[in-house]
Amino acid sequence: MEKSHDKVWDSCLNIIRDNVSTQSFKTWFEPIKALKLASSVLTIQVPSQFFYEWLEEHYITLLKKTIKKELGSEGKLEYSIIMENAFSSNTKPYTVKIPTSNRRDAKNPAVNMPLDLNTKTIRNPFIIPGLKKVSVESQLNVNYSFENLVEGDCNRLARSAGWAVADKPGGTAFNPLLIYGGVGLGKTHLAHAIGLQIKYKHPGKTVLYVSSEKFTHQFIDAIKNNNQNDFIHFYQMIDVLIIDDVQFFAGKDKTQDVFFHIFNHLHQTGKQIVLTSDKPPVEMQGMEQRLLSRFKWGLSADLQIPGLETRIAILEKKLYIDGIELPREVVEYLAYSITTNIRELEGAYISLLAQASLNKKAITLDLAKQMIDKFVKNTAREVSIDYIQKVVCDYFDLPIELLKSKTRKREVVQARQIAMYFAKSMTKSSLATIGMHCGGKDHATVLHACRTVNNLMDTDKRFRAYIEELEKKLSIQ
Repeated sequence: MEKSHDKVWDSCLNIIRDNVSTQSFKTWFEPIKALKLASSVLTIQVPSQFFYEWLEEHYITLLKKTIKKELGSEGKLEYSIIMENAFSSNTKPYTVKIPTSNRRDAKNPAVNMPLDLNTKTIRNPFIIPGLKKVSVESQLNVNYSFENLVEGDCNRLARSAGWAVADKPGGTAFNPLLIYGGVGLGKTHLAHAIGLQIKYKHPGKTVLYVSSEKFTHQFIDAIKNNNQNDFIHFYQMIDVLIIDDVQFFAGKDKTQDVFFHIFNHLHQTGKQIVLTSDKPPVEMQGMEQRLLSRFKWGLSADLQIPGLETRIAILEKKLYIDGIELPREVVEYLAYSITTNIRELEGAYISLLAQASLNKKAITLDLAKQMIDKFVKNTAREVSIDYIQKVVCDYFDLPIELLKSKTRKREVVQARQIAMYFAKSMTKSSLATIGMHCGGKDHATVLHACRTVNNLMDTDKRFRAYIEELEKKLSIQ
């Protein structure tokens, strides 16, 4: 008497149960249903295409041995896969049968996996209609390399994590790696640098950089053309997926849904995911909680506003790459004056070069001051406390570290008081902030310094001359 398909599969499950963990058995084998047994071929139904891929990737040897033991040397296994449309609850599932003899290459997941009943190849959303192109272009900018990325306190954690990911993509705890920070702080640069380094160290891996907007537009096109499965499979094939400005998925429920499924597949198959955002996951609005929870699985590394030394180093690196020389005082003035972000700093540098070239003028400190006034407009009228301290220290030939120290030497105290005076009159900083920049003084000390400077200006002509000269140096009119 022939065994029924249920009995054969039950016997197989008894063997499998002894060879895998309890959790793995519940996750990957309990959901399987035996459908039929005919001519030593057992047909089993699995709940999804990803389920099938996981079994083939991790348990094919165990399954083959088990089937041979129960059905003999002629025994074969055939999968019946329920392909459900993830974007519409109204679409009925359909079934695709795949014999084990036709299974995909384990090194190239999903490449030979049929997408639907009529299609045999995956449509690459990056291919422009009319152009024949098979390979996946990474979409990376070669200028955004680690070599061109200046390291500082502002980006050390994110850069180190990015380097670790590039060294071993998918093999670190930083998966996903979420890089977040304000506008113009280098998120995109770092994301490209990671991708470029991976391509250099692991040339066999498929790396893809895509903005969240482009991803969304491709998905919309896939819906219009009724090839969502192609879209999903294309992204599931990527070894390293870099999504820039992921916060723009907010409010786009269907886009979040499809990205959720792609994210799950990539993460569970050991592929690397790199994301950038203008804020950490806890502050993202309009995002599904299940997606936000996955963003927190790896490492969220922030990029902060670069400090003065880093800003100067960034400009010097730019000058070196471009083969241009600028007076040191001009470089320092740019770095002291523009404190918001790197993009604005580089924009000011480019504007200065353009202005000097078009007007056939030499690049001087005066020209830089005029350009900064136009470039940053109203914000440029408020010089930074750092720049004030630098100008005062240069005038009195004092190291800036001495100005910020606790020393009570008369010449240092006077320079410190003058710096406080100009900081109060030329910036919007609070007294406490000014005091903190000047060696950790309190607000009362700053008020005392301002009164002292005003009194000396009224009674000491030489001192008043100092103040007038410094005022001209600090003026950006």
